[in-house]
Formats: sequence, structure tokens, C-alpha cells
Amino acid sequence: MAQQTEQKPSPPAATRTARQVFAIAQRNGKSYWIRIGAAFINQDGSETVLLDALPVTGRIQIRSAAENGKPDSAQT
Repeated sequence: MAQQTEQKPSPPAATRTARQVFAIAQRNGKSYWIRIGAAFINQDGSETVLLDALPVTGRIQIRSAAENGKPDSAQT
């Protein structure tokens, strides 16, 4: 007789809000936003940050992703 295992439903997409992670470089008086990863809000309110690169300054900016792929209210 096969034993049934209880499976938890996967969280809806809305609960794993994607954010973009940027390093901001200053060159010749201008700011350049360099996307270096992504961040996700977990169900318990904590965040998971996945980095593809590390900023030289050690400073990062996490922004909500806009529909056009650019960060919301990014200043350049």
C-alpha cells in the first residue's frame, strides 16, 4: 500500500517579489547603475539576495523591478 505524503503548495508568484540589485559607480561626475544581481522577499519578510558580482565600493542599492526592466525611480 502506497503511503501518501503531504505536500505544501508552492507560494504564489506575488509572495516572491523580485527586486534588482545595483552597484552605483561614479565617473566623470555621472552616476552609472550596474545591475549585479537580484533579491527576493520571502514569506517571513526576510530577503534573499543573489549577487553575480561584488561592488568595488561594497555599497549596493536594492530596488523594486519596474515593468520596463529599469529600476523604479532610479536617478542618474
